[in-house]
Amino acid sequence: MKTKYFNSILVFIPLVLVQITLVRFISWNAIGPNLILIPLVFFTISNNQLFGTILGFSYGLLLDLFSGGLLGSAMLSFTVSGFIAGYFSNENKRHIYYKPLNFSFIVLLCSIISSIMFSFFTTIDFSRNLFTSIFDEGLLPGFYTSIIALIFIYFYPRRKLIEN
Repeated sequence: MKTKYFNSILVFIPLVLVQITLVRFISWNAIGPNLILIPLVFFTISNNQLFGTILGFSYGLLLDLFSGGLLGSAMLSFTVSGFIAGYFSNENKRHIYYKPLNFSFIVLLCSIISSIMFSFFTTIDFSRNLFTSIFDEGLLPGFYTSIIALIFIYFYPRRKLIEN
């Protein structure tokens, strides 16, 4: 039981370093992927909704502390994303949710919600249209994150997914 907490934190540490330092180099017009959301969804589907909510809170709090951003913005958006991903945590349907396209759509849903919530609290620009703000700061990063999640889950061994 303690290994699932240890594994999730062990995966988080290198990803937060990559998210803070290297993601800006693969970003396009300040639109970058949210790499931390992918293992959050993965571990939430593997375990349950409560685990995903607590893990999202922990990931968000640590990201806020490491990045120096507005304290609580990533924490709230990741908590809600972990809660939403928890709806797909079903032991009998786990093999269906880990199929590449299904996993990518779950990450897309959670990433869009997380990006919109995060941008709502951090960047409020009254000179822009609401729909273009949602598109630029919510949908585009969500699609970018889901494409990276598709690549990740496609190359992850199937046997390990079924055993979890």
